[in-house]
Amino acid sequence: MTDPHKECSNSIVLTGLVIAKNDERTIRDCLNSLKWVDEIIVVDAESEDATVEYAKEFTEHVFIKPWAGFGPQKNFAIEQSRGVWILIVDADERVTDDLMDTIRELIRSGPKSHIAGYRIPRRNYFYGRWMQYGGMFPDLQVRLFRKDRGRYDDTLLHEHLVLHGDIEQLKTCLDHYSVPTIQHHVRKMIQYTSLGAQEKLKTLRKITYRSLLGHHAGTMLKTLVLRRGWNDGVHGCVAAMFAGFYTFVKYAKAYEILKSVSSGSGGNHGADRL
Repeated sequence: MTDPHKECSNSIVLTGLVIAKNDERTIRDCLNSLKWVDEIIVVDAESEDATVEYAKEFTEHVFIKPWAGFGPQKNFAIEQSRGVWILIVDADERVTDDLMDTIRELIRSGPKSHIAGYRIPRRNYFYGRWMQYGGMFPDLQVRLFRKDRGRYDDTLLHEHLVLHGDIEQLKTCLDHYSVPTIQHHVRKMIQYTSLGAQEKLKTLRKITYRSLLGHHAGTMLKTLVLRRGWNDGVHGCVAAMFAGFYTFVKYAKAYEILKSVSSGSGGNHGADRL
């Protein structure tokens, strides 16, 4: 079988990519879990904390780029890489030892040419607990792919990786420490609901009180009951309440923007910058 290292003349087979913004709390642990890859690239969106300083402890490939959106930031990072394969990891995620071993063996053995990428199951931790229910696991994410087969779209929230080729699934997990505290969850919700509202308005032109209340209650019940979020105990109940409130605030912000536009008052209702 062909040695995968010969696919790239400079022997950079696997690049780990991280985009960051004010992530001094998590960036060290994230990059420490990537020390085994051939190359680490960090693209920082003008952090105001020690994120860049900490990142430089692990790699010389740290780029400063004004925030352009999740997809564009990641595409910029991909363009800076020299690897044949790309592993995308968020600043609040960790590559587990089992996942590291799986990817190492995969690259060593040489994936078949028709495989463009791999879905990786993700364990989401809320308030220190792994959330196994409520639709939060396995939370499959396409994060490992051939550089020449994929790029991200420009969706404001939940950007999509467009791959050309087949996608297979790995069994070992990526760990995601999404919301360590309630306070952090509130801050994240405020930020992401603005992005979600902007994205929703690409297809929505009218919002009624029924849609406001219906989506809120529906999301909460789906998370807590249909997806059995209650099995995660108090953590599951809190997460379900946040999921419902997130949906409500997203639609409420979209309604506010629509009302502002219809009244001609204008104003700056752009999505919050990361």
